[in-house]
Amino acid sequence: MEEKNTPKRLGFFAHSLKAVGEYSLLMKQVFRRPARWSMFFKQLVHEIAKIGLDSLLIVIIISFFIGTVITIQLAINISSPMIPRFTIGYSTREIILLEFSSSIMCLILAGKIGSSIASELGTMRVTEQIDALEVMGINSANFLILPKIIGLLLFIPILSIISMATAIGGGFLATFVTSTLSAEDFEYGMQLFFKPSNVLYSIIKSLVYAFIITSGSSYFGYYVRGGALGVGVASTNAVVTSSVLILLADVLLTNLLLI
Repeated sequence: MEEKNTPKRLGFFAHSLKAVGEYSLLMKQVFRRPARWSMFFKQLVHEIAKIGLDSLLIVIIISFFIGTVITIQLAINISSPMIPRFTIGYSTREIILLEFSSSIMCLILAGKIGSSIASELGTMRVTEQIDALEVMGINSANFLILPKIIGLLLFIPILSIISMATAIGGGFLATFVTSTLSAEDFEYGMQLFFKPSNVLYSIIKSLVYAFIITSGSSYFGYYVRGGALGVGVASTNAVVTSSVLILLADVLLTNLLLI
């Protein structure tokens, strides 16, 4: 049994090593000086609007309801008279700043943005549009992928801050829904032991996750194989891989930045 499993393990290792090599070579092509800066900035504005602004509504909606639910859940479960009620506001703020508005939000965006990027580039590969760019002497990786990466990196801090503000606003409105928590206690807890560095910490994590989402999804879309069926597979792989790497990066960044 062990001998039969050995070739499978070696095949998985070889496939993973090949993927890492292809990804590294792709990033080497991507991060080169654009041939025409005017076209690059035009593409950059387009990608910011498509990737960033189009994600604004879903970030606001999800952040608002998550902030509301977190506050209500804490108000229901923290019922001991030994625990001050203002700790609910404090706990809500810490959850939102340290974890939700960076990690959870980017996991959600990995599903939306990652699948969109992978399917877009995959369709271009299947329909030979990328090959046409290469024939014309254009660095297709730089032309197509770099604006996506830079665009999300520029806009993700805005999405992160909006997510924080909306989630906290939802938590504040939750005080009018539950009778066990007053708005004054919630506000006091929100201000208690506030560290501005936590906001910076959340933004730094979001920047790392944004690069993971855009570069990883671009890799799967750029190297898609198998026609239209391969586009669907690439979109799935992009979302799954981005989500796993975000969770792994979350563990590493928490240890590096907070401990």
